[in-house]
Amino acid sequence: MNERSAEARSVVVEREIPHPPEKVWRALTQPQLIEEWLMKNDFKPAVGHRFNLRGDWGGVLDCEVLAVEPNKTLSYTWNFAHDEAAFNLKSVVTFTLTPTRTGTHRRMEQSGFRPDQKQAYGGAVWVGLLALLPLALLMLTGLYLFVLPYAAKWRNARDAGG
Repeated sequence: MNERSAEARSVVVEREIPHPPEKVWRALTQPQLIEEWLMKNDFKPAVGHRFNLRGDWGGVLDCEVLAVEPNKTLSYTWNFAHDEAAFNLKSVVTFTLTPTRTGTHRRMEQSGFRPDQKQAYGGAVWVGLLALLPLALLMLTGLYLFVLPYAAKWRNARDAGG
């Protein structure tokens, strides 16, 4: 174990979702659905695929798919180059889906935060972003039409950081 890995920290966000793993998987791997809850992207669920996540705030994250096990595990790098060391991030995001009696247990872990990255490490960003994941799931059920008036409001709040 090197010194960097000994000091690395992780953020973990877990939640029960009342949808089967196959549906949650689609929200995690289809670009148009990823854009609804996360950011604009050119994602493909293929190991080795390099892609970008583009925030409306102007930031671009450089990513590479590390692992794909359909309906179970998705892992990719999440790298953000920044002049300030506290925001210059090289990390890995891993989603793990486990079927439950009522749907899916979703576990998201982002690992690789250094001790000097307390602001980035806080995890509040993921809590907010993952709160929008059900919107993408509603799009798959057809119920999206009922929440369409609220969708823009949710996306605007996400993009404004609120």
